[in-house]
Amino acid sequence: MRFDPIQIREAAKKDFDKAWQQGREYLGKPSLNKKYPRNTYSFGEPHPIFDTIQRLREAYLRLGFSEAMNPVMVEAQDVFRQFGSEALAVLDRCFYLAGLPRPDIGISDERIAQINALVGRTLSTEEVEAVRQILHGYKKGKVEGDDLVQEIAKAVSVDDALISTVLEKVFPEFRALVAEATTRTLRSHMTSGWFLSLSHLYDREKLPVKLFSVDRCFRREQAEDAARLMSYFSASCVIMDEDLSVEDGKAIADGLLSQFGFQKFQFRPDDKRSKYYTPGTQIEVYAYHPALVGSATKYSSGWVEVATFGIYSPTALSQYDIPYPVMNLGLGVERIAMILHNSKDVRALSYPQFQTDWELTAREMAQMISVQKAPTTAAGLSIAESVVKTCIEHGDTPSPCDFTAWEGELFGRRVLVSVVEPEENTKLCGPAFQNEIVVYKQNVMGIPRTARWEEAFLDGVTTGIRYIDAFAELAAYEAEVATLAGKDSETRSRIVRSPSDVNIQIDPALERYITSHKHKIDLRGPLFTTVKSQIVG
Repeated sequence: MRFDPIQIREAAKKDFDKAWQQGREYLGKPSLNKKYPRNTYSFGEPHPIFDTIQRLREAYLRLGFSEAMNPVMVEAQDVFRQFGSEALAVLDRCFYLAGLPRPDIGISDERIAQINALVGRTLSTEEVEAVRQILHGYKKGKVEGDDLVQEIAKAVSVDDALISTVLEKVFPEFRALVAEATTRTLRSHMTSGWFLSLSHLYDREKLPVKLFSVDRCFRREQAEDAARLMSYFSASCVIMDEDLSVEDGKAIADGLLSQFGFQKFQFRPDDKRSKYYTPGTQIEVYAYHPALVGSATKYSSGWVEVATFGIYSPTALSQYDIPYPVMNLGLGVERIAMILHNSKDVRALSYPQFQTDWELTAREMAQMISVQKAPTTAAGLSIAESVVKTCIEHGDTPSPCDFTAWEGELFGRRVLVSVVEPEENTKLCGPAFQNEIVVYKQNVMGIPRTARWEEAFLDGVTTGIRYIDAFAELAAYEAEVATLAGKDSETRSRIVRSPSDVNIQIDPALERYITSHKHKIDLRGPLFTTVKSQIVG
């Protein structure tokens, strides 16, 4: 069920444990139709980045490479060993890992009194000593931070949520802790991981060693933009063998990228001349993709830089006692994904949930429009269908008039359902009863299938819901509810001014989208239809 985040935040400030315990009250109870196995989930859609990762994994495997996992955390000294004189420039763009120190916390008489007040009783001498030993063990690293609350709660037989409050209010040292940096970094290049991995494989694997890894790297950019993220995926491979050259890199680039529709390749010397590559072997790969020709991107020529490869320098390899040449090729997953998905901004492609300028297609909008109340029984569905059929057949009949739409058994009772119009000088149904809900030019409209609206039905997307369809579902639902209570029902609709007037539910996200883009929801019109259900036996 929906809840108020502001109200809960305020409650948590006053009493976190109480607010946390009350969280169960917001879950609600599922209806019968929402319980397993009646609730089912349809197939979802893959994220474009992870979809590209999977395709790259399959492409590498088809080329005969085995998958590996490289260390994510790399000591700064390894960066110096691998990058030589470039190390400081590389480390400038690395994230250093930090951790909280373990404070030495004592328990004074004043603190014991505070604990007693919070737990609502006086701790025994043994319990106080147990807490003291646990805090001492935490300082020495014998008790992990994840286990601290649980260990103290167990020692004093108190709920762990209450111990969290005790630590917060009695031991401010925990809140005052400041992280201290280590010499360990998050890898900024997959190369850092390859050196570490290959140093343990060169003397126990049969040559050639062919490995690939598609995993995250981290780079402390000054700012993220349309082409750069601080956390990105690298699709990297290595071949370790006695006889290697740049020709192997060209062959791997061709074999890998041709699987993604790239048809021609250019290999250009890379001006960056990274010190972990052998001089003259660092090559940029430019590939031609016909789908890019004439596109509204900077790759409209069809050519795009997609990868870099080179032969690792013996100077760097020797730091790890690796005696064989190693060819390394790497490409940015996001770059490939942007090409495959015709995206101009890697931020929008990777994190669409954070983009304020979001777009919905007409089809997606139509899928966010539904009937609010619907019958739950087979008889109820039959009632709704019969009401629609009756209205279509007799909707233009002059009033007063009364037509039996359905008669049958509902919840063990004999029920008669009629469509009626007792007033004179009108018709059984109002002029808008067959209006259909259509998404056209980002607007949600209720319109009839006439020549005037032909373009809207051709170019827009219909929900397949007419006013009378939604109204009949409501009438059938109310007939079910009334019959179950042993009563008759009457469902009436007059002028439709909003979606709820005709039993239509607009997803809140769609409402926000339409409002933010200054589009319209226009479901108006005279429906003027009445359905009665009567228990007759």
